[in-house]
Amino acid sequence: MNAQPQEKNVMTPEEYLDFERDSDIRHEYFNGEIFAMVGASLNHNRINGNIAVELRNQLKGDPCDVFSSDIRVKVEAIGKYTYPDVVIVCGDIKLEDDKFDTLLNPVVIIEILSDSTEAYDRGTKFQHYRLVPSLQEYILVSQHSCLVEKYVRSDEEKWVYSSCENMQKAMSIKSIKCELLLSDIYYRVKF
Repeated sequence: MNAQPQEKNVMTPEEYLDFERDSDIRHEYFNGEIFAMVGASLNHNRINGNIAVELRNQLKGDPCDVFSSDIRVKVEAIGKYTYPDVVIVCGDIKLEDDKFDTLLNPVVIIEILSDSTEAYDRGTKFQHYRLVPSLQEYILVSQHSCLVEKYVRSDEEKWVYSSCENMQKAMSIKSIKCELLLSDIYYRVKF
């Protein structure tokens, strides 16, 4: 999904949550500003669905949950609210309040890159996600070519990068003991 800045109306986090819970469209929030999430392409939707289905199947009977696009994640350290394309949480789910819609402890976040958000997803958004103590892996998936990139937390300050560009290969997600074949990620996707 792409975030588009709205009119400069500064909101408190509480005002944002009240507004967001009554809104027909989703918005991200940071520093008092909201950003509308605009529609995604066919490739984006196929990739998102493929990843979510594959991970749900692999995690069946496991203490991990897979959420796709509609669960909000809060980066507590900076008060940012965002909607990852796919998020995995394991064990006890920590939520911000009794509304059950804002996750605090993701283990894996997956973003599907679009032309308008790629630089942001690689840069500022990743800087913000690194502030989430529970996050172990951050995965970026291209929707324009066969390319999956992964950052794995090796300690508090260091993230190790790897990539995969071969449809016959798999991307390992060690923190949840899963593997995604690129051919499954890109099933029915046309470049």
